[in-house]
Amino acid sequence: MKKKVISLMLIGAMVASMAACGSNGGDKGGATKGNDTSAAAESDGGASEGGNTLTVWTWDPKFNIPAIEEAGNLYKADHPDFNLKVVETLSDDCESKLIAAAEGGDLSTLPDIVLMQDNSYQKFVTAYPEAFEDLTDSGIDFSQFPAGKLAYSTVDGKNYGVPFDNGAVIGAYRTDILEQAGYTTADLTDIDWNRFIEIGKDVKAKTGTYMLSGQADSPDTIMMMLQSAGASLFDEDGKPAMTDNDALKECIDIYKTMVDEGIYLEVNKWDDYVTSITKGSVAGVINGNWIIATIQGMEDTAGKWEITNMPKLIKTPNATNYSNNGGSSWYITSNCKNKDLAIDFLKSTFAGSVELYEKILPTTGAIATYLPAGDSAAYAEPQAYWSNQPIFKTIVEYSKLTPANNTSPYYYDGRNAIGTQIQNIMNGADIDSAIADAQAEVEFSMQ
Repeated sequence: MKKKVISLMLIGAMVASMAACGSNGGDKGGATKGNDTSAAAESDGGASEGGNTLTVWTWDPKFNIPAIEEAGNLYKADHPDFNLKVVETLSDDCESKLIAAAEGGDLSTLPDIVLMQDNSYQKFVTAYPEAFEDLTDSGIDFSQFPAGKLAYSTVDGKNYGVPFDNGAVIGAYRTDILEQAGYTTADLTDIDWNRFIEIGKDVKAKTGTYMLSGQADSPDTIMMMLQSAGASLFDEDGKPAMTDNDALKECIDIYKTMVDEGIYLEVNKWDDYVTSITKGSVAGVINGNWIIATIQGMEDTAGKWEITNMPKLIKTPNATNYSNNGGSSWYITSNCKNKDLAIDFLKSTFAGSVELYEKILPTTGAIATYLPAGDSAAYAEPQAYWSNQPIFKTIVEYSKLTPANNTSPYYYDGRNAIGTQIQNIMNGADIDSAIADAQAEVEFSMQ
């Protein structure tokens, strides 16, 4: 019975994850994709029948799919009999099919490998541990990935996933707008939020432009602030730790100050957020580096952007200028008929090939969390759009410096509860009472 309750909560988490990461879920799924290592798969379900073939579920024909197909091509070069079948499957479909398989007691419908969003995975492995392979002793060198990224796919000290794309947070700024107010990105580097607010007020007064924007019902900005100090909504046991959480209160206070001072534009939905960037309503963006694709869609502002790190908290111990938002990892399911092949494939590609990350960077924009890739020539290339900054190398460096924080199977429950209460606080609710209400909501969900 408890698993059925959890499965309903997982469906709610799927909806939340789609809203939280606008870059991940919107592509149509269901069609079967095949790289040049194999013919197309005949169905959208089930692992390959052993041998030298692996079946993968993933989404996004401009990002994840070409990345895994290129990995297949590279692996096939050294293993001529290898075949890879890539089944285009929406992120929420990957999750709903996993729920259906586990709840039905029939894991035979699962693929060999599946991509899952970082913030949703722990809830699935907690509810359905029988569905995933433990990779701790697989021979994969997990030390080559940042601790902050590994935390999402590590449960009870066991490694379950191979990290893929980088969600390191960047501060991206319009240099032309900053210059009108007498600033450069250097003035926004290695600063705290007090200084950021001072600059933001000055920029707004001199240019009429907001400093940042965000969805009113999304706590993404606050979640990024929290992780920048290694803080969390949960304790080390995954239990809610929102009340008496000074770091959380500081983050909410900063957010409220930015809105009240008129430097943070709250919008109603994701499309409005994108519009605030593309129409020049804001001088900057603080978000996961996947937002680069949105920014680069504006050809008329090429050469007018630069990146730097994010501001840090003032009162909270261990504050840094680095955080994470978004990303995903590869997982081997327990239905895999050739686990040794699946492990060697991931070990040789996403967990072992700088060449792979160099090849997919210009075609997909996928930035590695595999640390050796950050030292490659491709990552050091100056990017004309970004005022000739070597942004890819910089972003990998940011990921190295991002603190790990406590996560929980109930991450999205906590995130959504805080998101609701932040709006109540903005409308005059007492901050301590609102946080207590958020914690009570999550505790109820966990019963």
